[in-house]
Amino acid sequence: MTASSARSYPYQQPDLPVAQRIADLLGRMTLEEKIDQLHQSSIGDTNPNNLAQRTEEFRATDGSFIMGGPPTVLATRNAFQKRAMEASRLGIPAVFGSDVIHGYRAITPLPLAQACSWNPALVQRGCAMAAEEAKAHGIDWTFAPMVDHCVDARWGRIAETFGESPYAASVYSAASVRGFQGENFGGPGSVAACLKHYVGYGASEGGRDYVYTEISSQTLWEMHLPPFEAGVRAGARTVMSAFNDLNGTPTSANPYTLTEILRKRWGLTGPVVSDWAAVAQLINQGFAADEAEATEKALKAGVDIDMADGLYRKCDVALVASGRLPLTLIDDAVRRVLRLKFELGIFEHPYTETSALSAAAPNPAQLALAEELAARSLVLLKNDGVLPFVASLSQVERVAPNALKGISDQPSALGAMRSTCRDKTVRRIALIGPLAVNSAALLGCWCQQGQAAETPSIADALKERLPSGIALRVEAGCSLAGAPTDDFSLAIAAAQEADLVILCVGEDGLMSGENASRSTLRLAGRQEELVQAIAATGRPVVLVIVSGRPLELHAFEGKMAAIIALWAGGSRAAAALADVLLGRRNPSGRLAVTWPRTVGQIPLYHNMRPRARLGDEGAYRDIATTPLYEFAHGLSYTTFSYSPIRLDQTEVSETGKITAEVTVTNTGAREGVETVFWFIRDPAASITRPLKDLKYFEQTSLAPGASRVFRFEIEPQRDLSFPDGDGRRILEPGEIILMTGDRRASFLVVR
Repeated sequence: MTASSARSYPYQQPDLPVAQRIADLLGRMTLEEKIDQLHQSSIGDTNPNNLAQRTEEFRATDGSFIMGGPPTVLATRNAFQKRAMEASRLGIPAVFGSDVIHGYRAITPLPLAQACSWNPALVQRGCAMAAEEAKAHGIDWTFAPMVDHCVDARWGRIAETFGESPYAASVYSAASVRGFQGENFGGPGSVAACLKHYVGYGASEGGRDYVYTEISSQTLWEMHLPPFEAGVRAGARTVMSAFNDLNGTPTSANPYTLTEILRKRWGLTGPVVSDWAAVAQLINQGFAADEAEATEKALKAGVDIDMADGLYRKCDVALVASGRLPLTLIDDAVRRVLRLKFELGIFEHPYTETSALSAAAPNPAQLALAEELAARSLVLLKNDGVLPFVASLSQVERVAPNALKGISDQPSALGAMRSTCRDKTVRRIALIGPLAVNSAALLGCWCQQGQAAETPSIADALKERLPSGIALRVEAGCSLAGAPTDDFSLAIAAAQEADLVILCVGEDGLMSGENASRSTLRLAGRQEELVQAIAATGRPVVLVIVSGRPLELHAFEGKMAAIIALWAGGSRAAAALADVLLGRRNPSGRLAVTWPRTVGQIPLYHNMRPRARLGDEGAYRDIATTPLYEFAHGLSYTTFSYSPIRLDQTEVSETGKITAEVTVTNTGAREGVETVFWFIRDPAASITRPLKDLKYFEQTSLAPGASRVFRFEIEPQRDLSFPDGDGRRILEPGEIILMTGDRRASFLVVR
C-alpha cells in the first residue's frame, strides 16, 4: 500500500503532538528507509523527466536535497516532492535546502559588508526578505548564517563572515536566525536556518581553504564558539559541520564539539548536516582508513545527515548488521530529521504553490531594502574633503535637504556650507576602472538567483542620478584579470580632462568566497598600475573598492583623495554609492574587520593580546605595525564629540551591575548616524586578556547640534568574565578599563 492510498496513521494527523507522530512513523520504517532520511543529494539542473532512469541516484525515500540551477527551482522541487509523496511506501516528504547567504533574487551585501552596518535589525530584515523569496521558490532550509571567526583576509570565505569580533558575530548570528526562521517557524516566509561551519574553519592555516586548524581550547571557547552558541540560543534548527581538521580531530567527526558541546551543553535538538562530501574527506585527512570507518566515525560523533558523498547510504546497513553502528544511533539521527520536517509543516504542505514572488524580478520594496543595506554597509575609509561633491548649493537644497537641517538660522554655518559647495563644484567626471561597468561583480559570491542584467552598474547609477550639467565619461582602463593588451591611454586622457575621477577597482564574485584563497591581497591584474597612472595625473581621485575582503592599498593610499569600501554590495550597491558620492546619503558604515597595510601584517585584529615587550621592540622593521584602518573605523560627512564617561559607581560586585554613560553630540553641519562601541580591557588576569574587546554597540541618528546619552549596563558575569579551556566562565576581582570613542574610564570588580 502506498502512502497516497491511506492517510489515517497517527504520523499523518497534524493535531497529534510532534513527538507522538515521530514515534509512530519511526516504528513503521525499515532500516533502509531510515538511512535514506540521512542521505542528501544535489539536484542542481536535473531534469525531473529523467528521474525514472535514475532511481538509485534519486530515490523516492531520500530525506533531503540541495537545490541549485536556474530559476526553474520551483518546478523541479515539486516534481521531486511528488515522487516522495506518491512513489514511496510511507510518503515522507523531502526537505529542500540551498545556500541563501545574502539574498535570493534581491541580493543584499555580503555578510562581511552587512556587519559594517552595525545594524542587526536591518540585517534581520534582509534575512527575512531572503527567506520569503526562497520559500516562494520552494526552499525550506538555508545553509546560513555563516558565523565562522576569521582574522585572515587571505581566506576567501572571510566574505561570508560577520567579521572579527566574536561579540558582534554573536549578535548578527542571532539576528540572522530570527530573520530566516521568523516568529512563526514553519509558517509563510519561514525557512530553517543552519549555523555553519562548525567549528574553527575560519582559522585555516595560511588562509588556505579546507586545511588544518590549530586552535587552543581557550581560544576556541573565546573566539570561535560564541556565535554558534548565540545562534543555537536564538533557536537555529540545524548546524553544519565543517571541513577542517581541528587540532587533529576533523570537525565532521569530533564528538567533543558535536555531541558534548552542541547537544549536551547547548541543547540543540535539530539535525547536524555535514558540509559537502566532508564525511568522505575524512579519508583524505587521514582520520579514516576507508568509507566504512569514515561513516562510523561521523555518525558516532554526531553528524546526522551526509551531504553529497552518499557514504551513509552505501555503508550504514552493513555497519548496523556487523554491530559497529547501534540501531539506536540511526534512530536518534532520523528522529532529528523528522522533527525538522514536522516543525517546518511540510507533512501538511509538501508542495510550494506559485505566488507573486515565484518567478518575478525583485519588487520595489525588496530593492529598497537591499539599497538601504548597501548604503549602511559601505565604509568611507578616507576623505580629504572631496566628498560629497556637488554642482551648487541649490543641488544640496534639492537632493540633500538634511544637509541644511539645523543650520538655516546659523549664518556662519550656512556660509561655510556655501563655501564648501563652491570648493567642490564638479562639471566633468571621469569614471574609470574595470568595476565601473561590471554589474555581476557587485553581486559577489553566493549570489543565488541574482541577475546581473537586473543589477545597475556604477556607471548606470551615476548616469541616472547625476544632476544635469555634469558630464560623465566612462573608461575601463584595463581588464579585471589583466591582459597584455590593456591600454591606459583613454583612461588617462579622461582623467586629465576631469574635475574629479571616480576609480572603481577590486574583485569579481569568483575572487572571494569558497575555494578562493589568495596569497596576496594586492589588486589583481594591472589594476594597481592603473591606479598609479591615474594618480599621476594630479586630479583628485575617489577610489571605490568592490571586494569581499580587505585589499592591499598601502602603495597608493596616500595619493587618493577619498576611498570607499563598497564591498560586493548587492543588487542596489551602485545606487547606494551614487547617493553617498552626491551627498544624498551620509555614510555611516564602520569596519567589522581590521584592514591591514600589507598581507605581511596578517594576522592583525583589534582584540589581540598584549606582547612581552613594549615600544617598537618586536615590531616590523620595514612597515608600521599598526593597520591601515582599524576595526570600527569609518568616516561621516559630519563630526561627533564624546563627553567623558560617567560611571554610577567606582566598584561593582561579581553579582552586581554598573552603568556607564557617554553623551555623544553631532558637532557637524548635517544629520548623521553614529555607532558607539564599548570596549573593555582587563589589564591583569589569570588568563591574559585582549588589549581591547568589544562588548556592546549601539547606533542612532543625530541632527546637527543634537546630543544623546548612550548607556552600557555592565553585568560582570556576562560582560567581564572569560572562558577557560573547557568553557567554564571565570570572573576575577581587579581593575577594568572601559573605552568608547576617545574616552576611557576604569572601575574595580570586588568580591
